[in-house]
Amino acid sequence: MYEDGALREEIGGLAFSGKSARTIERTINERSKVLRVEVQPVQGVALAERMPAPGRYTLEAPAPNPIAVTPADLEGSVADRTGYQGLAIADNVTIVAIPDLVTIATKEDGSLDEDTYLAVQKQIVDWCEASHARMAVLDTPPGLNATRALEWRSKLARDTAFGALYYPNLVVANPLARPGATNGERFITVSPVGHVAGVWARTDATRGVWKAPANEALRGIARLETDVTNGEQDLLNPEGVNCIRSFGSYGTKIWGARTLAKTDPSWRYVNVRRLFNFIEESIRRGTQWAVFEPNDFDLWQRVKRNISSFLRGLWMQGALVGATAEQAFYVLCDASNNPPSSVDEGRLVVDVGIAPVKPAEFVIFRISQWQGGGSASEG
Repeated sequence: MYEDGALREEIGGLAFSGKSARTIERTINERSKVLRVEVQPVQGVALAERMPAPGRYTLEAPAPNPIAVTPADLEGSVADRTGYQGLAIADNVTIVAIPDLVTIATKEDGSLDEDTYLAVQKQIVDWCEASHARMAVLDTPPGLNATRALEWRSKLARDTAFGALYYPNLVVANPLARPGATNGERFITVSPVGHVAGVWARTDATRGVWKAPANEALRGIARLETDVTNGEQDLLNPEGVNCIRSFGSYGTKIWGARTLAKTDPSWRYVNVRRLFNFIEESIRRGTQWAVFEPNDFDLWQRVKRNISSFLRGLWMQGALVGATAEQAFYVLCDASNNPPSSVDEGRLVVDVGIAPVKPAEFVIFRISQWQGGGSASEG
């Protein structure tokens, strides 16, 4: 394939037999970066008989067929299993993000429809909060400086632990860039939420959900759209805007782990909220065997042992704070919280308390001058 007189792509070894493992359609679609072939069958005519004559042919890209998407389309329906509402049946989904939201909220003149952008973000955060099992990863629109990013956080107007906001956008290599393209064509600006969600998942797998997904490197990026200074970080972080920062040879890392919760400091950190989500869902699944069992002392003891064993395992892995298991958690399931009236209603009540680990967000060193046995003076 030639483009502007230069060879863009060359694929050899094509076969024209439908029985071959290397038919035209399969070979080109698997190996080409720019072409897609769809061979329509013709009754009574073999593929080899329809082979085009040797020569050069002009290829024209099909006209784009844009489809308008509204916030309602993204929200979807539980009944129809569409949009993020359709994820109600996917219990394993705990992270929700819309990396291409900017394309949906861009007007025909190229400007950003902030109302649409905000409406979608508010809807998805509210949905995650209502589910009580998922968290939304949010971004600021492209092109914002630190001051405007802070204003965006204010416009978002959500005080919840079920969402986290990240800034700035990322610059990555353009996979569709042509050979010889200029720097402006070789790179594109993208939302950080896809990369951030990947870091969350990677941290879950390597360290555990209780480890804050911060001080973790972002992979596959060229640079940040905007570099964040220490002063800007000090303004953004307390407001729940998690900054992504470049530290030179140290790498480009997520440098914040805060949720959108402002009034309740108990839910300030992403890992704390997600740890509770993980424990709640694990206990729910791990005690399904208790449903319809006789609601008596024996059941209470078995449920208590089941949950205590699970929490002890988490404590031993470092997910809970405490020198002993008794300091890290408690499980109460006896006659005190299961009176006869509750048993008559078919309810089994288990009270669980845990002490989650929280990240060392600020590491403070106090350096003083020591006089070799005398008093120290701070410097």
